[in-house]
Amino acid sequence: MKFHLATADIFIPDGTPVADALARTTHLGIGAHQDDLEFMAFGGIIECFHHGDAQWFTGVTCTNGGGSARTGEYAAFSDEQMRAVRRGEQRQAAVAGRYGAMIQLDYPSSVAKDPADSRLREDLRSILAATQPRIVYTHNPADKHATHIAVVVPVIEAIRSLPRDQRPAAVHGCEVWRDLDWLPDAEKVVHDVSGHDHLAVELNGIFKSQISGGKRYDLAVLGRRRANATFIASHATDKSDALAFAMDLTPLAHDDSLDIVAYVTGFIDRFRADVAGKVHARLGKH
Repeated sequence: MKFHLATADIFIPDGTPVADALARTTHLGIGAHQDDLEFMAFGGIIECFHHGDAQWFTGVTCTNGGGSARTGEYAAFSDEQMRAVRRGEQRQAAVAGRYGAMIQLDYPSSVAKDPADSRLREDLRSILAATQPRIVYTHNPADKHATHIAVVVPVIEAIRSLPRDQRPAAVHGCEVWRDLDWLPDAEKVVHDVSGHDHLAVELNGIFKSQISGGKRYDLAVLGRRRANATFIASHATDKSDALAFAMDLTPLAHDDSLDIVAYVTGFIDRFRADVAGKVHARLGKH
């Protein structure tokens, strides 16, 4: 498979030929940065982790990590050195998580965020065509990180460019920079990741370049999952110890006529109506 950037990296942890490794994919995670997959697509990773040849997780990281913040032992690292460190960390995570394949496209964030540059979208289309996954995990359009939005939009566009019989059955927009507990419960996609803390700790801890300087993403992600499990129901004991939430983007993948902005703001409008309705009821208003 050829990509627009010669620096793109395809890593197959078990040494299977690339075409075969991609073709066996059942679960595909597409994230902006190294470590996004482990934070947001952990549900897909663990679904494949124990299933041998039946299910395979393929990861895609779109940007190169060269502009990431750095302190401590990484403070003097150049952008090129950070790119190498973060690429190596993502490869380590692919081994630890038993991924079927790991693709790092190596785009600068500035390219990903440029609507006029179609290279990322075209590369994602090639990956989707080669993998034809049952389910795709990516960012959600209500995320507050601009680069995450710069990835989810071309993901949807790439899916829509495929023949309908090659599109995934489900697309989940996952939480990273902004959680999704505000979604109405009936509209939450819930990933129950209970009982896998050891693997989560191992995967999260691999990204030392991101957590050693004081941003404890590893602890924050585990804390969010625990909080989700407790606060999902106010009048029942906890049935799980770790939940991750996602927004269902499947309609956007299957109905090309849906407007992305209108679709995501529809969730916000329904959240607003729910809040207003409860307060109005207490005030005796209609």
